[in-house]
Amino acid sequence: MGEMLHVEAARIPDRDRLLGLLKINGIDARAVDEVGIEVPCDGDDAGLACEELLGEVEAAIFDLGAPFVPTKHEGVIYIRPPIG
Repeated sequence: MGEMLHVEAARIPDRDRLLGLLKINGIDARAVDEVGIEVPCDGDDAGLACEELLGEVEAAIFDLGAPFVPTKHEGVIYIRPPIG
């Protein structure tokens, strides 16, 4: 199995909506734990695939119209409300 990218949402409804949008866009994502999503980053360059996935997550959040900011830290994308 290739590298997995982990996404952490702030709440269960946010996770469920993001998971649905990722699946609609053809991304093989699955729910884990209470608010997590795991997404495989396969391909010849898994690092690049994971970076492209961050863009997909950002686009999905924009499509939701949710006031959240995706932040990648140590292989995990955290979906949190903006600070300030």
